[in-house]
Amino acid sequence: KERTSNGEQNLRAFMTMIISEDGVKELPPSELITTSDSESDSEVESNADRNNIKDKSKPGYYSTTLPWLGCLVWPMVLVVPLILTQSPLSYNGVFPKSWYEYKADERPKPLGLFLGIFAVAVGQIFVLIFFYLYKHGYLGPVPKSIQSKGARQYEWYEGVTTHLAQPEGFVLLALYLSITWMFNLIPSSYYSFNGFIQWPETFFCLVLQDGVQYAMHRLEHVVSFKFYEMSHKPHHRFTNPRLFDAFNGSMADTIIMILVPLFITAHIVRTCNVWSYMAFGSLYANWLTLIHSEYVLPWDGVFRLLGMGTPGDHHVHHKFFKFNYGHLFMWFDQFGGTYRSPKEFSRRAFHENV
Repeated sequence: KERTSNGEQNLRAFMTMIISEDGVKELPPSELITTSDSESDSEVESNADRNNIKDKSKPGYYSTTLPWLGCLVWPMVLVVPLILTQSPLSYNGVFPKSWYEYKADERPKPLGLFLGIFAVAVGQIFVLIFFYLYKHGYLGPVPKSIQSKGARQYEWYEGVTTHLAQPEGFVLLALYLSITWMFNLIPSSYYSFNGFIQWPETFFCLVLQDGVQYAMHRLEHVVSFKFYEMSHKPHHRFTNPRLFDAFNGSMADTIIMILVPLFITAHIVRTCNVWSYMAFGSLYANWLTLIHSEYVLPWDGVFRLLGMGTPGDHHVHHKFFKFNYGHLFMWFDQFGGTYRSPKEFSRRAFHENV
């Protein structure tokens, strides 16, 4: 009991200290500042708890190298099309030919649709596994929150169930995919099982999707306040978003900013096969989820150098509304003059080097 009491006193004394350029200042507990986000139902983690305490008991190699294992989440997002085209479990050895081969004027068969939805679902499972391990410090020290006020606190189970149960999220996306697939509303090449993932087509789909989405996103903000209020404003109640807020908005927002660009992209990139369409869909949905992370991700520095979207970039949009309308790439913002780096708001709103 005596050791426990001394430990609590030492921790309390440490928690009431602030390191400044002039040295170490000790503040009384009454002067410690806590902040809260605009969401009334959310709490914010203490900076001291999550960001300012460094775990010096862990070696440098562990703290700097182990988080990079999280990069394995990217190939795992593509595990379904990769396994079914480039492994002993190839699709033509697993499914009967009658399930995926087409005769002239034959109606679409559901196998490609099922595999596409399944690929996104499997990708989401790996994203959630990675994020749980990363968030709770199993891949190194507890990560740094993007915003200086700290990350919002929530129960993991609540976050997952809210994320997956949003009708304007995966439910609406699955409905769109089912209608466009079964009613033959996409180019005929998308039904072809021949070949492998076409990487150029997949990349072009991602860029085009994000470009059209950038335009639709800006329109939602500038057409009129009534239009913004009806469509995109519900998503902007999260000024300090978490990973599970990615698809939490409104039906109108999903239709305007996600489904319309998806339909346009499919009819511009008309040479994709089913595997490329599957890879594009899984990369897009899971990347869109990851940029809503409340924490800095291991690959963010590399992504920002390449102009690819990071959680820090997207937090700028949620915090200030009028910058960074792109999601997967920042190229359209850079070209349109709407890009702002989170470093420009460091200390005032964001931690440094996010």
